[in-house]
Amino acid sequence: NRSSGKQGTAIAVEAAARGAKVTLVSTVPAAVPPGVDVVRVESAAEMQAAVEARYDDADIVVMAAAVADFRPVRAADHKIKKENGVPEVVLERTPDILAGLGQRKRPDQVLVGFAAETTDLRANAAAKLARKGADLIVANDVSQPQVGFEHDTNAVVIIGADGAEVEVPLSDKRQVAVAVLDAALRVRSAAVRRSPGTQQPGTE
Repeated sequence: NRSSGKQGTAIAVEAAARGAKVTLVSTVPAAVPPGVDVVRVESAAEMQAAVEARYDDADIVVMAAAVADFRPVRAADHKIKKENGVPEVVLERTPDILAGLGQRKRPDQVLVGFAAETTDLRANAAAKLARKGADLIVANDVSQPQVGFEHDTNAVVIIGADGAEVEVPLSDKRQVAVAVLDAALRVRSAAVRRSPGTQQPGTE
């Protein structure tokens, strides 16, 4: 799809500016401050492996990547010649990374998902939030001008599992990152208070 990785990068940059230890798993080159660990991947399977390997050590996980729902069962390793006729492309589901993380989330851990929608923004996002086991969902209507994919701006509504909402009007993606991390830290603070013996709120 047309996802540029700009929103995920903005969140990594903002988290680093707040003093967090940050790992950015991305399919695109990213300009980030020194100290941010960038892990480059190409496929959904590679992204899943990279995220899951680091998940248990993280306090806050923000899944901003727009991973395709389907992939070819077979990927050709050479040019497909037209003389052989029109090929049949058989698809299979890609791994649902967010749902898998939701199933193994610690009580003191915060999981943030993203929902790129074109209709019924809040209803579809709230349903995804419940289905994936996340604490927050950041929803945007990518059919709107200057919102989401490829743009430097975004407009989102951040929905919490408790029903709380924060709406961010069309803004620079760094400003959206500020709102997302503020919301995640509020959830993290509450989780830490409920879980004696855990570390103080941080962002990873």
